Amino acid sequence: MAAENLEAAAQKLGYELKVETHGSIGVEGKFSQADIDAADAVVIAADTVVAKDRFVGKRLVATGVDEAISRPEELLGRALEATALTTAEARRDSAESATPAGGRTEGTADSGLRGFGQTLYKSLMNGVSHMIPFVVTGGLLIAVALSIGGTPTPEGIAIPEGSFWFTINQLGALAFSLMVPILSGYIAVGIADRPGLAPGLITGLIATTGSLYGSDAGAGFIGGIITGILSGYVALAIKKIPVGKYVAPIWPIIVIPILTTLIVGLAFIYIIGHPVAAAFEAMTEYLAGMQGSSVLILGAVIGAMIAFDMGGPFNKTAFLFGGGLIAAGNAAPMGMAATAIAVPPLAVGVATLVRRSWFNKAERDSGIAALFMGMFGITEGAIPLAAARPLQVIPANVIGGAVAGAIAGQLGVEDHVMHGGPIVALLGAVDNVGGFIIGLAAGILVDAALILLLVGITAKKGAAASEATPTEGASDSDALLLPDTVALETTRGTNREDIIRELVASIAATGRASDAEALVDAALAREEQHSTGVGNGVAIPHAHTAGVTRPTLAFARLPKPGIQWAEGEEATDLVFLIAVPEGSGNQHLKILSKLARRLMKEDFRAQLRAAGTREEVIDLVGDAVAVPTPAQ
Repeated sequence: MAAENLEAAAQKLGYELKVETHGSIGVEGKFSQADIDAADAVVIAADTVVAKDRFVGKRLVATGVDEAISRPEELLGRALEATALTTAEARRDSAESATPAGGRTEGTADSGLRGFGQTLYKSLMNGVSHMIPFVVTGGLLIAVALSIGGTPTPEGIAIPEGSFWFTINQLGALAFSLMVPILSGYIAVGIADRPGLAPGLITGLIATTGSLYGSDAGAGFIGGIITGILSGYVALAIKKIPVGKYVAPIWPIIVIPILTTLIVGLAFIYIIGHPVAAAFEAMTEYLAGMQGSSVLILGAVIGAMIAFDMGGPFNKTAFLFGGGLIAAGNAAPMGMAATAIAVPPLAVGVATLVRRSWFNKAERDSGIAALFMGMFGITEGAIPLAAARPLQVIPANVIGGAVAGAIAGQLGVEDHVMHGGPIVALLGAVDNVGGFIIGLAAGILVDAALILLLVGITAKKGAAASEATPTEGASDSDALLLPDTVALETTRGTNREDIIRELVASIAATGRASDAEALVDAALAREEQHSTGVGNGVAIPHAHTAGVTRPTLAFARLPKPGIQWAEGEEATDLVFLIAVPEGSGNQHLKILSKLARRLMKEDFRAQLRAAGTREEVIDLVGDAVAVPTPAQ
């Protein structure tokens, strides 16, 4: 989504953008050296660590994914104004530097604390993202083995030893056993780069081997987080020690891993391990014994955090908490999280289906996509609508997620896989599927109802405000293109002046043109300077005049074969008139730029020519120029 928003912003601003993504399936669209050499600036928008040494000499901004999603245009602008990355900065660890807007680390105490916090967060996300495939693989293998090969016993479900499904179960258990070491290892990598990997993995394994420090259960995922952070910073400190050129080659592959493993491993065994394991065991026992109101509260808190920022820090914290307890034998918190995870995307999808007329085309399309993503437990599917209508969607999501999590907790839903949504129930990873469905349905119902309630209230306020200012026009919509300014093969003009006058008359009829003749004169004066025919049967006359009270777009689809817009030009049958008031800066140029880019696409022109109603045209054009509605 960050990549899509950056690409859309670059297209709007007229920049050429190339994107390299680092996801769970690896690096896609990898930059070549030629790509980097040709770039004017580099943006790193990631919640995990991305090495910067490739970009020495380039203007560079490093930030989180959230900023790329919410403020992509601002981010691109900052990148073009940033200072060039130096070799010294590139040699620092990417996470340690936590580069702010200008591309350099400021030397204040505040920026140091901020950088430390960003380092920990990015490193933790690096560990979590690498850990998830192991938990999902292990959990699903165990779930499938139990559901198909297991037999009921008084103690639960058992799988006969020596059977095929017993082997599958063992494979799943092995995958699970790697969860904490992988978490620890890649947290360390996020802090110290590759030299942190081996000590992070080894000390993470120490954290799960309770017999080394007198514990039966081990320190669990909390121990893995601690060993990962310690291994990362110890390795980073050793990495910074200056050494001679003959020692330098063996320093990162022998000295750093051995010293770090000894320091952190022995510290965990003799000092840290036992108290951390005792705390982890106490927390697990407490959660396992929660009943009544206490489990409702825990479920509500987990569900609200999951739904609040849809993949952000709160979501990831709750997700890690639930997933980390699976290996400790308590799958209830993950059951709460897994139920709430699907609520925001499914609820926004339902809301856009129930009241389609309340949402524009882009929102309706994102709602359909959200339904699909929600089925697979991808909370981020709700982000487009939440970003467009934050005051309506985010509170509804939080309440809906809390309801789902609380009900799942009360009904004893358990999820043995570090994932959520209906897909995990379908694959047999959820205990008490009925409770899961009840919690999910209740959360979706509450969330969708609140979205519609809040959107409806906002829409009514917008309509009331429009009625209170009748001088602004007869229409109560702030959209550029209105039904009254769309003409489908009803114009009788035979030349461009006739067409412009008819379009101006349609604008005047809405009350948005205080001086129709001044608008006609301004549009024709622009035509005298240079024809606004842009080819492919399209013309876009435009005017910037005091005769208009608010930005407005008018459209005419002319009867075939159209008219000759200017001497020597091909026949024109699609005409847009852009009219904006004086004092609106270059707004008409922004509208013109967006519209012209879409009109260059043959399929868009074909859709305009095939549209059967004014509403279809408004949907197409509103999406093309990304016009906000009053409810947003």
